[in-house]
Amino acid sequence: MPTQVAKPTRMSAAERREQLLDVTKQLVIEEGFHAVSIEAVARTAGVSRPIVYGHFRDLDGLLQALTDRESERAVAQLAAVLPRDIGDGDPRQELLRALRSYLEAARANPGTWRLVLMPPEGAPSFLRERIAIGRAAALAHLAEAVRPGFGPGRESPDPELTAAMLSSFADESVRLMLTDPDRHPVERLLAHARWWLDQLAR
Repeated sequence: MPTQVAKPTRMSAAERREQLLDVTKQLVIEEGFHAVSIEAVARTAGVSRPIVYGHFRDLDGLLQALTDRESERAVAQLAAVLPRDIGDGDPRQELLRALRSYLEAARANPGTWRLVLMPPEGAPSFLRERIAIGRAAALAHLAEAVRPGFGPGRESPDPELTAAMLSSFADESVRLMLTDPDRHPVERLLAHARWWLDQLAR
């Protein structure tokens, strides 16, 4: 059972809404979407059901609000870490910088990235749709960034595929870290990425 979330005696409407979304996120991550109900959220938050209904019209509204919030967080974090044009400077260092930033963002916000990269069973269709939209935007940005390849004469013949492969590598690195951080710490993942990129650049 999720631990009841401590709450201040008084909260503004905005603070209460965030608390209820945090509780919902906690329930989803620990027990899956099937465990989420208005009653479960109210009980875990230590409030009455009418308070939850006062912020969200129903369960679908609550889950939609959670999806919107976590998707926006993920998109903002990803936008901040995506590589810039790798044609400027050392492309390997830029890709490694981006991967490190991605790993550190996920380590700082594991719940958000678990929802994005490892949606629990029973995830609503609108969550998967938002993830797909965000992924498409990130891949389009990455395809432009990697177009120059590893230097003059080494331009990517297919930036879209290059971006997809790099994205899959980065996403799997984050999944490994989130699933077993002791076995897959950031530095181990970066060391392997550095070796892999060195092979590509030869």
